[in-house]
Amino acid sequence: MRRVVLVAVLVAAVPALSQAQTPPSGEAVYKQHCVGCHEGSLPRAPNREALRAMAPEAIDTTLSSFSMRRQAAALSPAERRAVAAFLAGRAPASYRAPLDVIGKEAYCAAGTTPRDPLAGASWNGWGIDARNSRSQTAAAAGLSAADVPKLKLRWAFGIPGVSASGSQITVVGSRAFVGSRNGVVYVLDTKTGCLAWAFEADAGVRSTPVVANNTVYFGDAHAFVYALDANTGQRKWKVKVEDHLDAMITGAIAVNNGRLYVPVSSLEEGTAALTSYECCTFRGSVVALDAASGKQIWKTYTISQAPQRTTKTSRGTQLWGPSGGAVWSQPAVDAERNRLYISTGDAYSSPAARETDAIMALAMDTGRVLWVQQTLAGDAWNVACLETGAGRVNCPEGAGPDHDFSSSPTVGILPDGKRIIIAGQKSGELFGLNPDTGEQVWKTRAGQGGILGGIEWGFSVDATTAYVSLSNALEKKPGEAGGMVAVNIADGKPRWTLPPTPDTCAARRGCNTGQPAAVSSIPGVVFSGSLDGHLRAYDSATGTVVWDVNTVNEYDTVNRVPARGGSMNGPGATIVGGMLFVNSGYGSLGFMPGNVILAFSVDGK
Repeated sequence: MRRVVLVAVLVAAVPALSQAQTPPSGEAVYKQHCVGCHEGSLPRAPNREALRAMAPEAIDTTLSSFSMRRQAAALSPAERRAVAAFLAGRAPASYRAPLDVIGKEAYCAAGTTPRDPLAGASWNGWGIDARNSRSQTAAAAGLSAADVPKLKLRWAFGIPGVSASGSQITVVGSRAFVGSRNGVVYVLDTKTGCLAWAFEADAGVRSTPVVANNTVYFGDAHAFVYALDANTGQRKWKVKVEDHLDAMITGAIAVNNGRLYVPVSSLEEGTAALTSYECCTFRGSVVALDAASGKQIWKTYTISQAPQRTTKTSRGTQLWGPSGGAVWSQPAVDAERNRLYISTGDAYSSPAARETDAIMALAMDTGRVLWVQQTLAGDAWNVACLETGAGRVNCPEGAGPDHDFSSSPTVGILPDGKRIIIAGQKSGELFGLNPDTGEQVWKTRAGQGGILGGIEWGFSVDATTAYVSLSNALEKKPGEAGGMVAVNIADGKPRWTLPPTPDTCAARRGCNTGQPAAVSSIPGVVFSGSLDGHLRAYDSATGTVVWDVNTVNEYDTVNRVPARGGSMNGPGATIVGGMLFVNSGYGSLGFMPGNVILAFSVDGK
């Protein structure tokens, strides 16, 4: 099930279309797909009573984009919503489709669309540019360092039916594109927050939309890639790039010269917690597609060797390996060298391949692997390693620390014009690599490592400096987790270091001071979001805080959807055209939920 909603006549037609359809039975969906686990003896599977205590939004998010997306792969969005309402003890019609919740008054009025809405400054994709710098120019930012302390809330937009942020917000001209955890991609007017159009994908969208040639591209949690008309939302094509049941697309797609370069990740390390599961068979990959048609040009697996049968567990379950090497983030493009640079995740099972926990260079034209630089050998880990007793049966013997790469590599340009690859790992280490050979130029320990960072989702690199935030939210308490480091990209030496923010949580459930969200910057200012719900701006020369906004509030939204801010994780701030845009809310993994997009400008005007 998917829908495109446009302004004017089509908006009024949506309620009639929804009412004409016979809604699926949540009870029937549960009995067919869910009862075997949730009313059986499967470890970690919550029973009906536990599920009844959950909000339907949380259940739907889990089914569409998180730990249960494999089990829900056969369900349509309507079936997911129906079973979520049933399990939460709600009336079947109480949990509506997101686009039914948003009224027609939220859409941009007819005649207000600019002649060319895609003309103007941009922050296009996860890393803003092909190099993944996450560093906006002064001209495109439209904000100076002196303007930042004057930023005030301009508008808020509520995302219905979610408790966690989706994608980084892409802005091109007067349009802001953002994906959500329940699969809806929203396209908003940057000045007012009115809804230009929306599209419902088959599953959650964490992959940041990227716009090229009047087309918007993104991936979903079922490993489909979509191409939509950027002005209308009409689908041009849809292609599945990986058949493994746990495969998904979390990173943004890189676009260059008529080709798409799609990173493929997975949640099989979560599936491994099922004691009867034959762990593990997923391999990360990058897939090159023709941008016009979606036709596959090449596909390169990060791990060259296909999984083979290895040993058996004490229960007699067959194990497989090598596996893992997911590509969680957007590739960096170096078109002059005909190269893509990617970062890979850990191994899910033994043996851990040399391509896991690594930075790799691929030829853009053929996908041929040019070099591999592994920074941590033997890091085989999956969620079963968090269990005790019989629940650990699929945890690899001598399990690693789960210090993989989840952030994108960046191509830094040094003052002498030479290039260097910058990569940040969950170990807390930052690396500088030779782009021609992969040889390590320098290594700097920015902070301690952990399952949730170290360096989690990304950093920003300007002409001289990498700005790095630290997480460690599972390993440290509020007031002890977090912090910032500025590192010289030429030699890896720290320029300044900030300790964690003092405890701002006051024992609030799900609050932490860890800073896993991606860092963004403009000349003179660095922005970092925190799990305590604060977005802070720092002087890039000294690290002094120059602006601090607490987003954990309830908001009156332009689309009249109840909304609240929460923890910040994953995507970071988008700064363009005199405005700053950010997601607030990350209910996954027990942090503070939220469902709001916030737009700031000087004096809120």
